[in-house]
Formats: sequence, C-alpha cells, structure tokens
Amino acid sequence: MGAEGACNILYRKATPEERAERTKEYREKFANPLPAARLGYIDEIISPSDTRIRIIQALEMSRNKNQSNPPKKHGNIPL
Repeated sequence: MGAEGACNILYRKATPEERAERTKEYREKFANPLPAARLGYIDEIISPSDTRIRIIQALEMSRNKNQSNPPKKHGNIPL
C-alpha cells in the first residue's frame, strides 16, 4: 500500500492538510531505503538504472555453480 492510501485510511477524519503532512512523514520514515540500510537489513542500495546490470551479474556468477550434497554418515538400515 502506498503512503497516500495508508494515510487516507489511518487519518480519514483529519483535514486534507494534516493528511498531506502525515503522508510526507510516512514517506520519510517508511518509504525510504536509508533507514533499512543503516540498520543492516539490506546490503546495498542500487539505482534503478543499474538494476538490470546487477541482476545479469548475479545470474552469471551462479551459472556454473554446482551444488553437491555432503556424504551420508549413515546408511538407511531397515529395522
């Protein structure tokens, strides 16, 4: 849900000016990646123009990845 929709629901009895102020506060506090980056919830903030390049790089890194399972310690003995 966007900032306008959330503020319209939460502050439906407020005046339009108050709702606009609350919407601005909501965007600064929640619709912003900087607080999440400061807290370590995300590794990096990339610009939208670099998104395609970063996805391609990530897929190329995992192209030749071979996942091997660890050897079994015990067999399955019917009891």
